[in-house]
Amino acid sequence: MTDTIVDAVRSRYGALAQSGLSNAHAGVRAVAEAFGYSAEELASIPAGANMGLSCGNPTATANLRTGETVIDLGSGGGLDVFLAASKVGPTGKAIGIDMTTEMIELARRNAAQRAGGATNIEFHQATIDHLPLADSSVDCVISNCVINLAPDKRAVFREVARVLKPGGRLAVSDIALKQPLPLELGNDVLAYVGCIAGAISLEEYRQGLLDAGFSEVMIVDSGADLNAYAKMENQSGCCSPAMTETSQPATSSLPIANVSSDCCTGTATELHDSLKDLLSRYNVNDYAASVKVFAVKPEAPST
Repeated sequence: MTDTIVDAVRSRYGALAQSGLSNAHAGVRAVAEAFGYSAEELASIPAGANMGLSCGNPTATANLRTGETVIDLGSGGGLDVFLAASKVGPTGKAIGIDMTTEMIELARRNAAQRAGGATNIEFHQATIDHLPLADSSVDCVISNCVINLAPDKRAVFREVARVLKPGGRLAVSDIALKQPLPLELGNDVLAYVGCIAGAISLEEYRQGLLDAGFSEVMIVDSGADLNAYAKMENQSGCCSPAMTETSQPATSSLPIANVSSDCCTGTATELHDSLKDLLSRYNVNDYAASVKVFAVKPEAPST
C-alpha cells in the first residue's frame, strides 16, 4: 500500500508541475489568498511558483530571520522557498525538498526567473523522510500541505528533528483530522493524494512530534475553509480541482477532483471523476482542518 501511495503522489504532482497553472490564473491566486498569502507576496515571486496547492502560509508564522537556513518540505514550484529566501537574505539560505522530478525542474526554472537571481536558493530531489542534509544544520523547517502525504509521518518528524539545530523550530501548514473519516473516503488512494485520507488526527500529530523529541508543540486550527479549493474552477490546466473548461458548481472536494483530460488521460481521469463523485457526498470541513503546527527542538543540555 505504501508504494502505491508514493507512486500515486509522484504521478499526480508530477503531472501538476506540467499543467501550466500559475499566478496568471485568477483561481490559483484566489486559493493562495484564501489560505493567507497577500497579493504583494504573490506578486513578488515567479508566477509559476504558485499552483494553488497551499493550505496555509508557513512563512508568515515561521519568524524567519536574516542569515538563517530554512528548508521547505515538499517545495513544489518554489512558492515558500522564494518567500523564505527574501526573509533570510543573501547571508541565509532557503532549501526546497521535493521527491518529484518535474516539480524540481519547474522550481529551478522559476528560480532562474527570479529577480536578483537565486544565490541563496537550492532545490534537491528527495523524500521528506530521508533529507539530504547534515545533522543539526538547519534553523527552521517549513512545509505547506505536504506532511499529510507522507506514509510514515513519524519518520518525517524524526528526520526534521535530526536536521534542526538545537533550539531550531518547525513551522508547518498542514491538514489534520478532527474526527475519523468515513471508511470509503479514508481507504481511497486518490483521496490520499488529495491531502485528506492521509491526514492524521490532531492528537496523533502532537504525540508524533513529542515522541520525536520536540518540545513546545502547538497545533492551531486556522479556521480556513477547505472549500476554498473550489475557487480553482474554470482554470486551464490539469490535476487540480474543477479544472474543466465549462462552469462547474463549487463543491467541498480537495484539489484532486474534477480533472481536465488535457494532461491526465485514460484511467487517471476516470479515477479522478470517481473521486469527485465520492467527495461530493461529504463536507470536508466536518472531518478535517487546515492547521498551523509549531514545535521546537530543545537546546542541548549544558555541561
